[in-house]
Amino acid sequence: MFLDFREYELRLRNTFTTAHSHRDVQTSIIVSLTHDGITGYGEVTPNTYFEISLEMILADLEMARVAVQGFDLDTPEELHQYLSTETEINNFPLCAIDEAAYDWFGKKHGQPTHAFLGSHGGPIPMTDFTIGIDTVEKMVSKMQNFPWPIYKIKLGTPDDLRIVRELRQHTDAIFRVDANCGWSVSETIKNSGPLAELGVEFIEQPLDPGDREGMKEVFLTSDLPVIADESCQTEYDVADCVGLFHGINIKLTKCGGITPARRMIEYARSRDMKVMAGCMTESSVGISAVCQLAPLLDYLDADGTLLITNDPATGVKFVNGSIVYSEVPGNGVELLD
Repeated sequence: MFLDFREYELRLRNTFTTAHSHRDVQTSIIVSLTHDGITGYGEVTPNTYFEISLEMILADLEMARVAVQGFDLDTPEELHQYLSTETEINNFPLCAIDEAAYDWFGKKHGQPTHAFLGSHGGPIPMTDFTIGIDTVEKMVSKMQNFPWPIYKIKLGTPDDLRIVRELRQHTDAIFRVDANCGWSVSETIKNSGPLAELGVEFIEQPLDPGDREGMKEVFLTSDLPVIADESCQTEYDVADCVGLFHGINIKLTKCGGITPARRMIEYARSRDMKVMAGCMTESSVGISAVCQLAPLLDYLDADGTLLITNDPATGVKFVNGSIVYSEVPGNGVELLD
């Protein structure tokens, strides 16, 4: 089996601002796995918030390139288990390799990945579109320039309620809010009532992950459901979110790929928790991998390709929020070059 990778620079349509970062360009590394004449693709992006540098990713991928030589790829799960136990590769690059393995597996068997991953029996969720923190006028403009049925609004400012009230005047779309750990306990509880009246569906990660007592109070008294993001990075965090959150947001890059994400979904379902999958700023390679999990989810935040202007690949598309799967088997990915 041969592993290769290439670096890309993804250009954002607008400066993307959250409670703890802002950027106009996102570096991306697309990984390829070739075996038996078939190539699958995955993606990983550096992340300063989680201290995942480009240099660390490239070093881990070089280590993985050596480790997979001679490995007889049969199933993605076997490769994930092998790399997890035989190397010290970080979850971010491990995710890209795992995505590529699922893409390869689906192409080998002539089947889309989502078909053999299964479904939880409900409708396939639509993706939201993220409105990053900006002036209210610019946030309204971003929304008007991209009409969409569901918006995720990044918050964490002194004027959060005013922002949501102003945005609500311009659309009937469903709102979700993501405070990115930017609120206090009292602020979250106080905001939850007015936000519910403004048509907000849930609050994502209002508190710092370390404030478990505060999160328990929010869980018991908030007028809106709360979804874990920074508090649920890997499959080992899901159990700790029970009784603190009503659901979890799974990021493939943080947990290590589709293989552990499936276990996270299964455990969360067993504890009557809602399940969401999110994304980083990624191309169609990473977003198409995330969307293979969509039939297993309640909520989806897979708008990475909608936020960039120079997608180096093709894959899933979105029509008014709904997923249109590619006819290409596996994750549906093809590189444009």
